[in-house]
Amino acid sequence: MTRHDSRPLTLRDVSEASGVSEMTVSRVLRNRGDVSENTRKKVLAAAKQLGYVPNKIAGALASQRVNLVAVIIPSMSNMVFPEVMTGISRALEGTDLQPVVGITDYLPEKEEKVLYEMLSWRPSGVIIAGLEHSDASRAMLRAAGIPVVEIMDVDGMPIDTMVGISHRVAGEKMAQAIVEAGYKRIGFLGTKMPLDHRARKRFEGFTQVMAKAGIEMADQEFYSGGSALAKGRELTEAMLNRTPDIDFLYYSNDMIGAGGLLYLLEKGVDVPAQIGLAGFNGVELLQGLPRQLATMDACRSEIGRKAAEIIAERTTNPESDLPKKIEMTPVISFGDTLKR
Repeated sequence: MTRHDSRPLTLRDVSEASGVSEMTVSRVLRNRGDVSENTRKKVLAAAKQLGYVPNKIAGALASQRVNLVAVIIPSMSNMVFPEVMTGISRALEGTDLQPVVGITDYLPEKEEKVLYEMLSWRPSGVIIAGLEHSDASRAMLRAAGIPVVEIMDVDGMPIDTMVGISHRVAGEKMAQAIVEAGYKRIGFLGTKMPLDHRARKRFEGFTQVMAKAGIEMADQEFYSGGSALAKGRELTEAMLNRTPDIDFLYYSNDMIGAGGLLYLLEKGVDVPAQIGLAGFNGVELLQGLPRQLATMDACRSEIGRKAAEIIAERTTNPESDLPKKIEMTPVISFGDTLKR
């Protein structure tokens, strides 16, 4: 059932793959008519393997696209993605395209569901966070016949086009800065890696540089759920109680890093002389902290803007010769918590 062309799938494709008539396929996918359970399973299995999504646009619109861009992201509570959305919205101003957002909560099965529903409305393009997707999601994206831009990450192979940063390189750069500053006892605090692939890649790049410098991670702590100041305070306290000789704490994002900073200042710890800190993302909201947290700009707004520009250009000029990979360069901000 492997397909190599980029045209949208039709009922005939599912019919041929399942060995039943187009009328029967239509009945199964619309959940109507008297169809045997065996036939129903056969049709649904063929449709899922092909990546076929039924078209909900009725009548004369059935062969057209709507002026919507499906934007599929893990969260809106994470401060990263509202800035991505700002970049997307600004790039689409002045065009006929409008972004619509779906939230996955970092769950592959929820991404499948959101993608299925959004593609059923035949959007003009898809912007989706990350490069890691389930087989079913990848099949739907490949079969959609529209521009697909995967954002935030370039450490992998895109389905169509990718725009983002190398998170492995980001981790490497931060580790190099920490090593050069003379810190030796490093603790890492971050989200659980199986679902947050970009945090995992940063951690991999970080630990590889540390290993080359002959430094082992002194301690590490992983958590699930949302990132918040309270979570950062809690994790920092737990780690320092467990490993009191740590001299640097690297956080997977700025929100928990800010919580850690507030905890240390409250306890009278000399930052960065006694303990240095760094986060990730360059969240502007945190610029009012008593000390400026060392961090790295993830180029969020720029990534969103560029992804939307690609969708708009390819919607207007389908044969546009645009690059398949656009990599941004994150830059370290030393702030007040990382010695130079």
